[in-house]
Amino acid sequence: MRRKAGLVLLAFAVFFTALSPLLRWYAFPRLAEVPANQYQTMVLEARNATLLDYGTMTSRTVPEVIVVQTLRGNVEAAEKIEKTAGRDVVVWDGLSYVQGPDGAMVSRIPERYIFDAHSQEPVHATGEMVDGDPVHRDGIEFKWPFLTRKRDYEYFDAQARVTRPIHYEGTQNFRGVKVYYFEQTIPWTKVPFPKVMPVKGITPESVAKTGTTRWYTTVRRFWVEPLTGAPVYGEEIHKEELRGGTLLGGRDRVTVFAGHVKMREDYIASTVALVRHNRLLILLLTSLLPWGFLVLGAALLSLSLYLEARGRRPDDPESTAVMESEPVSA
Repeated sequence: MRRKAGLVLLAFAVFFTALSPLLRWYAFPRLAEVPANQYQTMVLEARNATLLDYGTMTSRTVPEVIVVQTLRGNVEAAEKIEKTAGRDVVVWDGLSYVQGPDGAMVSRIPERYIFDAHSQEPVHATGEMVDGDPVHRDGIEFKWPFLTRKRDYEYFDAQARVTRPIHYEGTQNFRGVKVYYFEQTIPWTKVPFPKVMPVKGITPESVAKTGTTRWYTTVRRFWVEPLTGAPVYGEEIHKEELRGGTLLGGRDRVTVFAGHVKMREDYIASTVALVRHNRLLILLLTSLLPWGFLVLGAALLSLSLYLEARGRRPDDPESTAVMESEPVSA
């Protein structure tokens, strides 16, 4: 019985020891993925921002500008693309909606972002666009890869339609969560006018006829939880200008919008809570379970060897009683 128990323990030791690297290097890359039906909304605000009054074409300081960013997973579109892409795909239909202190729209930019569900690498397919214009993304957007590394990444800027490096600037602690801090600077760049303008009767085409152009620059900052690759906080120092043309009445440039855009406090709390939950799931697959199975396998192996050694010991010799010889009668 002791030898049978040792063999059973040895089998379990081999199983759990083999399961440890399989879970980390085979199962995790296939199980960790962004859900195709994910929906999230983020609200950011810029206090004491500069905003253009299109009625007078002058810039003024306003108490607050609100930026609402929405990402909605399009499952139907993802399933169609997967048929030809041959891999798991996520399609995010995004909308960046900016409104002034009176609730009026300042800008409205839709986009479609298509990427690999596991690696977050962009997938190029029909429908990839920003504000209705087809684009060919290189680099990430919105989310970093699982197990983010301490290095620079290529990040796509939707306003300028360009990809530029976003630099790793160090490791920090944000609300009790270990994060990697990344920063990207987009220098002054000429960008297209939004398809939907904030004033009725004004179109991108009518503005283009005046010779006026739109320029943009930003400093983009993200604090990213490295296991999930999810930003727990983000902000931008954002500036837009109109330059030249007859629309400005002889002026060289006019500020359209300038402000330090930061994530609103209530959305910071909910984002941190969500990332903490998802971080635990990734930690289970990459560290806790693989190391736990490895330790368990080693313990079972030791126990099976111990039982085998016990089974091989010679049995204790049986004590033999010395029998007195009976006298033999003559």
